[in-house]
Amino acid sequence: MDAFGIALIALALVAVVAAAVSYWGSGRAYGEIGGGGLSMEHQQEGEPNPSEVRDEIRQMLEAKSARRVARGEPALDVEAELAALTSPLRSEDPGLREEVRQLVIASNERRERQGREPLDVDAETERRLRALGG
Repeated sequence: MDAFGIALIALALVAVVAAAVSYWGSGRAYGEIGGGGLSMEHQQEGEPNPSEVRDEIRQMLEAKSARRVARGEPALDVEAELAALTSPLRSEDPGLREEVRQLVIASNERRERQGREPLDVDAETERRLRALGG
């Protein structure tokens, strides 16, 4: 065999060894992708602080208002928008109550088709309205 053939085989063997080492070492690096401090796994458990949520909503509304002003539109009333967004839903609204009731009735029809026991419409309507915050 000439020198070129020996060099080619040696280079191929070195490349195979380098590829194997690279593959073996990269498993740990790829496993760490997305695991930094900004990942969802590092978020705090539990309920968010209501004052922080309110402050973040206010910041978004102020930014929205600034974009509107930059386009030549009137500014938003940030405090009024914030009050509307953070106020609890009103379960006294007959339209909302009827809509939730119709949703419960449709859910009961589905449950009956599946052979499951239907829910008490009035009790389930109240439960869902409470879950909505009203």
